[in-house]
Amino acid sequence: MSQYLRHPLAAFFGAVALTVPWVYTWATGGAESLGALLTVAVSGVGILGGSFLLAWGAETAEKDVPRAFAIAVLAVLAVAPEYAVDALYAWGAGSGGATAEACAQFTAAQIENGVTPLAAACHDANLAVANMTGANRILIGLGWSGIALFTLYRGNSSADAAVAEREGFLADVVNLDRKIAVEIAFLLAATAFAFFVPLGGGIGIVDTLFLVGLYVIYISIAVSSDIEEVEDQVGVPAYFHGFPKAGRALVSLTLFAFSGALIYTAVHPFAHGLETLGTDFGIPSFFMIQWIAPLASESPELIVVAYLVNKARSTAGFNALVSSKLNQWTLLIGTLAVVYSLSIGSVGTLPFDARQSAEIWITAAQSFFAIAVLINFCISGREAVGLLVLFASQVVIEFAIIRDWVALPFGSHDLLLGYTALYTVLGVALFASRRGELAFVLGSARDAARDAFTR
Repeated sequence: MSQYLRHPLAAFFGAVALTVPWVYTWATGGAESLGALLTVAVSGVGILGGSFLLAWGAETAEKDVPRAFAIAVLAVLAVAPEYAVDALYAWGAGSGGATAEACAQFTAAQIENGVTPLAAACHDANLAVANMTGANRILIGLGWSGIALFTLYRGNSSADAAVAEREGFLADVVNLDRKIAVEIAFLLAATAFAFFVPLGGGIGIVDTLFLVGLYVIYISIAVSSDIEEVEDQVGVPAYFHGFPKAGRALVSLTLFAFSGALIYTAVHPFAHGLETLGTDFGIPSFFMIQWIAPLASESPELIVVAYLVNKARSTAGFNALVSSKLNQWTLLIGTLAVVYSLSIGSVGTLPFDARQSAEIWITAAQSFFAIAVLINFCISGREAVGLLVLFASQVVIEFAIIRDWVALPFGSHDLLLGYTALYTVLGVALFASRRGELAFVLGSARDAARDAFTR
């Protein structure tokens, strides 16, 4: 009996079994009859199972396609629920007639309370931006930092060659694959552009053309890169690597399709259930949309990366995290204007208020600082803690201001601008001290683009 339990298919069918309760609930339309707590439990377990299947699909595909492309596909599928949530709000804004001129007639309180259908549409436009910025900051503030610390922790008990010991408190580092220079360079370009997005009064067609075009160029480079020799796998992907090439392709495509569809259908009830539970505890709805819903939609990505780190594949895990940040910071922002334009019936600009402008700026500044941390292809325990503390402190202080727990001489808007300045100053200082690494990253991206388009 024990030999069957150790067989790779035992783990595979175990993950499939985790998805069965949600698949049955969704197929029979029973999700609406479940309470919030049970909905969170059933959909959450389904997301967990789907995340493992998604990771195995990507690891199986690495044998036949460039790793960068396989990881890019994994990243897109893992964060697809976040796209769906944002698209829902962007569609509501457009179908409700929200434009910059129309929304200007309402006060912030009227928009927040949705006093009219038009005001509610303006609120949806703000929520689309808030959900997007929250997801991006969670990916770095919790994702990059948490996975780095988990990798260092696992490095003490696993043979992860990426972990290097150094003298000092939290001085150990996780070394990254230098081939990720292309992703870092494109992420830096998207981040630099994001600082200017609020100056246009909304997210419009110019933003879409630049950001989506940037991602298309990146994918073109990833597809044309060489197929690398896959390191020895264990467990489920090792079993599938023994299949003929056609069989491996079928397995990867099936796992991608099934896990992507499952995560897409499960994450909305999961997020809504968390929002309901949070509201029962008195957490403001806007705060829930910005932080709890994105945390739910980011969970598949974090589960996949934690799985890779647990297998001593931390470089692949960080590649996935950086790729996820790149596609969210390009495709996610760029497609908001497309969805909005489709819903309003003409090419338009998704409007947002001054508060959301500050949210975009702090998100761009956090990204700028985080890139500066990774520009030398390693992240130390201290740097990971710094990312985590900066993120958590801003969220906690803002929540305290919203709940009137503390009396501070500034509001949440000023808090966002203050953290924007802090992130930017820290990022500039790091880039200045790592000029050589920055030149290497930009040069690597230039060479990769030249090679790709020459081919």
